Amino acid sequence: MRLKDTLENYTFVLPAVLIFGIFYIIPFIWVFQLGLFEWDGIMPTKIFVGLENFKEIFSADPSWWQSMRNAGYITLIALTFQNALAFLLAWACDREIKLKNFYRAIFFIPPILSEIVVGMAWRFIINDVDGANIINRGLIGIGLPQLAHNWLSDPKSALTTVALVHSWKGFGWGFLIFLAGLQTIPRELYEAARVDGANAWQTFRKITIPLMIPVIVLVAILTILGSMQAFALIIGLVGGEFAGHTSVPVLRILASMRGSSRFGYACAQGITFGLILVIISFIQYRFSKKARQMT
Repeated sequence: MRLKDTLENYTFVLPAVLIFGIFYIIPFIWVFQLGLFEWDGIMPTKIFVGLENFKEIFSADPSWWQSMRNAGYITLIALTFQNALAFLLAWACDREIKLKNFYRAIFFIPPILSEIVVGMAWRFIINDVDGANIINRGLIGIGLPQLAHNWLSDPKSALTTVALVHSWKGFGWGFLIFLAGLQTIPRELYEAARVDGANAWQTFRKITIPLMIPVIVLVAILTILGSMQAFALIIGLVGGEFAGHTSVPVLRILASMRGSSRFGYACAQGITFGLILVIISFIQYRFSKKARQMT
């Protein structure tokens, strides 16, 4: 009877294990194997080079690590500005305010839009069109002409502009998750805090934040994974620039495949990038676990 129950339990898990193995484990092994070869992606001939592709990433490809720094900067903006905005808006909509259902629908519009469409729309708003785009016209109109410039061509502002557009595009997902987490907090806790004389800040710090830590961790991990892999929005916004001050790891991988036809090296870059994301997520999970224990 115990063996029968065990087999039944594994039967329920088997479909998920098969899907994970077919669509994740097997492709990972195959891509890793391709990373050990020099291959142009077309000819059947593959030259075995061992770990040379991986060594080149760490020792002879500064553009790859520049793209990692760019992606890290975009992720930092998303973790701070995007998630702070999403949390504040979710906290506001969780309260009894007028038209809160309308706001919930409006805030979720940007995430469901196509990244290419969003990038091209913001490119029209930001990019320098005959010396006076919409943003520059607004700055000139309010008496700040010295701030008007081409936001996507200037290396000092291009990456920040991309990060802010990415944050605008993605804050709706965090908004919904934060709102769902806030609605699970029992209202009796807030009522008891008010009876005990706690003010709004004390209630927020002692009740809302500790109970929202698991949700905050989840949103942070999803933000890191999504922001580090951003590329379609950048293609629509910048115009498909694979190198330079707006390059990110996925675009570098695409450039290795399309530009230099080094599919083996692109596979090595993909494996390296995936392992970096796993390590970052694990470290963040460990820190969040300690934070929950402290609270």
